[in-house]
Amino acid sequence: MTSLPPLPPQPAGTPWPTEEWPLGDLPAGMDRARFDALVDAPFVRQHGDFGETFAFVAVHKGRLVYERYGPNHGPDVTCPSWSEAKSITQALVGILVDDGKLDIQAPADVREWREAADDPRRAITPDLLLRMSSGLAFIEEYLPDRPSDVVEMLWGKGKEDVAHFAASFPLAHKPGTFYSYASGTTNIVSRCAAQAADAFGPDFESFMRERLFEPIGMRTPRPKFDKAGTFIGSSFCFATPRDFARFGLLYMRDGVWDGRRILPPGWVDYARTPTWQQETTVDGPYGAHWWLGLGGRGSFSANGYEGQFTVIAPDIDLILVRNGKAPGVTEKENVRRWLGKIADCFR
Repeated sequence: MTSLPPLPPQPAGTPWPTEEWPLGDLPAGMDRARFDALVDAPFVRQHGDFGETFAFVAVHKGRLVYERYGPNHGPDVTCPSWSEAKSITQALVGILVDDGKLDIQAPADVREWREAADDPRRAITPDLLLRMSSGLAFIEEYLPDRPSDVVEMLWGKGKEDVAHFAASFPLAHKPGTFYSYASGTTNIVSRCAAQAADAFGPDFESFMRERLFEPIGMRTPRPKFDKAGTFIGSSFCFATPRDFARFGLLYMRDGVWDGRRILPPGWVDYARTPTWQQETTVDGPYGAHWWLGLGGRGSFSANGYEGQFTVIAPDIDLILVRNGKAPGVTEKENVRRWLGKIADCFR
C-alpha cells in the first residue's frame, strides 16, 4: 500500500470557518511576483488558454489567503460542481457507513442485479463502484459527435431515473479487474445511499444538509435530483467557491470539524488510497471518488467537467478551488498544470 502523507490538524488559534472564513496572508517567503503572474494569467486571458475562469480561492493552514473572481462572479455566486459532486457523494456514503447502514464491501443493493440469481453483476460492491472498477459497460464521452452514455443519462432517456439507467448496463469486464471512469456508477452509489438512509428527494436533501453541509458551514449547496428522487451525485451540486473550500477543509482535517467527527475514522485515507488501474489507463491516478496527484505528491482533488477543481495538498496544508468553463481538453489540461504551479508556489 502506498504511504499516505499525514493530514495536518487545524493550527492552534485558527477559527473554523463554520460561519466566516478566517483571513490570513500569503507566506512571507513566497515568490510573490511568480504567484501574481500565475494568478493573473487565466483572468487576464479570459476565453483564451484557460477558457473562462469564474473564481479562484486559496486556503492555507486553515485561513483564506487569496481569492479572485471573474466578471459577474463573487463570493456569493454559486458555481457548477459537475463531477466534484462525486466526492460529495463519497462523503455521504462515509456517513452512512459510520451509521452502520451501509457496507461498502458487501454486494451493492441494486434491484436490477437481483432479478436473476446468476447475474454476474451481483458481485459488484459499493467499493468497486467508488473506485470506478465495477466492470460495467458505460461510455463517458462529452463530445457531441461521439456516442455517449453519460449524455443520454443526464439529458436523454435516462434523465428521469439516472440510477436505473446506469444499473441496466451489462458487464464489459469482470468486476474489480478493469478501471473505467463512469458517471453512471456514481448514480448507482447515490441510490444505494438513499436506500440505506431510507430517504429520497427532499428527505435525502435534508439528510445531506443535516449531516454534512450544515455542520461545516456550507450554506449554499444546491443538489439536483431526478424524478425518481435520486441525488444526481455524478454531476449536480452547485455551491460557492468558499463552500467548496469548506468541503476541502473537512477532508484536509481527516473528516473532523471543530472537534466533531463528520466522517468515520479512516474514510479520508480510503478516499485517497490509489485504485488499481490497468497500464493503458490515461485518466491519471484515482482513489475512491477522488483524483490523486494534481497538486503535487500526496495531493488529492475533487475534479469536475470544464475545469472545476478542489485540490487538497496535505504536505503544505493548502486547498485550492477553481471554478470556470474550460471547454476543451487543452484548456482543461492548462488549468490542471496551472493549479500544480500555484501549489508549488507554497512549497
